[in-house]
Amino acid sequence: LKYEVGQYYRPHNDYIEKHEHQTHGPRVLTFFIYFDEVEEGGGTRFPLLNNLTVEPKAGRVLIWPSVLDQNPYKEDRRTNHEALPVIRGKKFAA
Repeated sequence: LKYEVGQYYRPHNDYIEKHEHQTHGPRVLTFFIYFDEVEEGGGTRFPLLNNLTVEPKAGRVLIWPSVLDQNPYKEDRRTNHEALPVIRGKKFAA
């Protein structure tokens, strides 16, 4: 992923409902890595987790569940997240 100044991603969850009925099933975990540091902005915010915001830092990895522990076919909405706008610099992540 590459985010330029002003770019962001709206709140969402990585759970994809149609995957429930496919052989591979829904995504269980997301592994997200930052490849650089952004001069300003570009954090990843989790609004339902007290607005927890993780700022980009080269090599920093985030791992979060998309499903509930007790039922891997049910979305865990607590991990809805968004990419905050880049104010200065560029953000590279995957």
